[in-house]
Amino acid sequence: MRNKYWNVTETSCNDGIGLNVTTLPSGMTSIVSCDCSFINSTVCHVTKIQLKGLDLIGIFPDEFGNLTYLRVMSALGNQISGIPKEIGNISTLEEFILEDNLLEGTLEPNIGNLSRLSKFELSSNNFTGTIPESFGNLKNLRTLRISDLKGSSSNFPNLQGMTMMQTLILRNCLLTGSIPSYIRNWTSMRTLDLSVNRLTGQVPDTMGHALDYMFLANNSLTGAVPGWVTSQGMNCSDLSYNNFNGSSPISCQESQVNLVSSYASNGNNSYYGLCMMKGNYKVRLHFAEIQYSNDKTFRSLGRRIFDVSIQGNQVLKDFNIAEEAGGVGKGIYRDFDNIYVNGSTLEIHLYWSGKGTTDVPDRGVYGPLISAIAVTPNFDVGSSGLSAGEIIGIRVALVVLLVLILLVLWLTGFFGGKEVKDPEICHSLIHRTNMMPNLRPQIKVATDNFDSVNKIGEGGFGPVYKGILLDGIIIAVKQHSPKSKQGNREFLNEIGMISALQHPNLIKLYGCCIEGNQLLLVYEYLENNSLARALFGLDEQQIELDWATRKKIVLGIARGLAYLHEESGLKIVHRDIKATNVLLDKELNAKISDFGLAKLNEEEDTHISTRVAGTIGYMAPEYAMRGYLTDKADVYSFGVVALEIVSGKSNTNYRPKDEFVYLLDWVKYSDFKFDENHAAKLLLDLKLSFSTFCGFVWRTSE
Repeated sequence: MRNKYWNVTETSCNDGIGLNVTTLPSGMTSIVSCDCSFINSTVCHVTKIQLKGLDLIGIFPDEFGNLTYLRVMSALGNQISGIPKEIGNISTLEEFILEDNLLEGTLEPNIGNLSRLSKFELSSNNFTGTIPESFGNLKNLRTLRISDLKGSSSNFPNLQGMTMMQTLILRNCLLTGSIPSYIRNWTSMRTLDLSVNRLTGQVPDTMGHALDYMFLANNSLTGAVPGWVTSQGMNCSDLSYNNFNGSSPISCQESQVNLVSSYASNGNNSYYGLCMMKGNYKVRLHFAEIQYSNDKTFRSLGRRIFDVSIQGNQVLKDFNIAEEAGGVGKGIYRDFDNIYVNGSTLEIHLYWSGKGTTDVPDRGVYGPLISAIAVTPNFDVGSSGLSAGEIIGIRVALVVLLVLILLVLWLTGFFGGKEVKDPEICHSLIHRTNMMPNLRPQIKVATDNFDSVNKIGEGGFGPVYKGILLDGIIIAVKQHSPKSKQGNREFLNEIGMISALQHPNLIKLYGCCIEGNQLLLVYEYLENNSLARALFGLDEQQIELDWATRKKIVLGIARGLAYLHEESGLKIVHRDIKATNVLLDKELNAKISDFGLAKLNEEEDTHISTRVAGTIGYMAPEYAMRGYLTDKADVYSFGVVALEIVSGKSNTNYRPKDEFVYLLDWVKYSDFKFDENHAAKLLLDLKLSFSTFCGFVWRTSE
């Protein structure tokens, strides 16, 4: 099966040498475990095989069925094309995982003999046919994942005996009929995904347990949505693209329930052209597959399949960019003429159809992908002049995250050559300002050609300037400095992260501009600059912050981080939380900024091993020393910033004694003696009275 990492000998099972490989690239696993306790410790049997992402090819040999003591078999993310029917002879098997391979043919009925099986995962393969009735015998199953079956439709399988089920995923399996009522009795169930089938009838009116995730999108379900869907506090639920009647309950938005249309996530994206004139338009959609590869490895197995609708009408079904373009990294476009706009809004929806792979090469890169959207009127707009909003709605390509990825990859030579042939590439990411396609001249005028008088700060990216657009809107412009250690990668990351996020405690990105080697980011302007300047700046720059305001700032940062870590569709670790990256608006509300180092945190990963980046003094020890990154790294940095807010002292500049490098060291390791009141007096900001602080704490506790 072409495992280049193994060196198998006659004694490999005895000692594991040659089979257990610990020095593998990230994302790969090669573990073979044996139990040598049989017949007075003279006989060994293989009990566990875990082979993840090793690019194994071919089929499992028939002799595989002789491993009659095997308990765990996992070969996730390879290119395995077949499994023998003898697999049904391994009665000891408890976990059988072959997701994300090239398995073909029908599902093997003999698997129904594996009565001890608790985890069975075969999603993202190329199976045809129906789910065998024998699978109903697997009464100890806790996890069942099957997807993307081809062939004819079939009734929902009889799974009534699987009372211990926790995760049931039967996505895109051509299932018909109604959702079985017995599911409501599975009290351990936490995840239910029956999306992209042909299910009819109603959602069960009661559920005897609390689900965490439920996905029923793209079916033909009818009736009203039961109240329990929004009352149980699920993490996420998607019932979109069904035939429900009535309006969605008020609490749906709060519970992250999607009933009618798509939402911004890996699975669904929506784009709107605003302020459009009534008439027919030509819409051109640009695509390029840039996240999969052609190297015939596991990374090349990804299949991105999605649907596209314009003005509510489906225009592309099961669209596969790489297949249509003839390979990855190749651009392609599709034109749609006579798209009629009756009101003033053009709506374009891209939504994952539940087909293709879901975690190849990495979880979260399977959703709809688009480079740019161009809209051209099929009529004479006249010479009377259009408003800026109309020009934006008609002429400007609706720019999305991945067009920026393409542009910057091109800029850095990813598609060959590092010369930027176009003199200017500028984009506006919002419609509510009057930023025109020729954004660069507007920025130059707004900032008086980047006059030093308008310079309001300096960050890792470069200088920041204040500017005023012709319509009076005030902006902040980050200008990349040639001396900056941050370059195109950070520029891309900044755009990619913040443009996908909207929260009151996160900075708003208005637009970006690339001209030659000049990179610009345009943000909302925040009147009170950074928290660092408010606390530690020059005397004339500092702001008097009472305890109530400091508490508001701390809570604002916390809410922004909670959104990044838990509440947004993307799970993000900022990696550089510090006082200079917390900005304050006119009302002294905190907004987290500078996402150049931010990193996606995959939902099922406990941690990410990554290159260390951030600011010394604010990094969590496990991250700074080992590159062990979780969202707790941001929490640690948040704690340091909270200490600075309370003390009014800079963590990196305050050194009461030579042996203490940081304020945090002084707080943790100082050997002076004090009672609690004395400690508080030494630590708290001298600008505020201790008695005022105590009174504030007392009122807060009440």
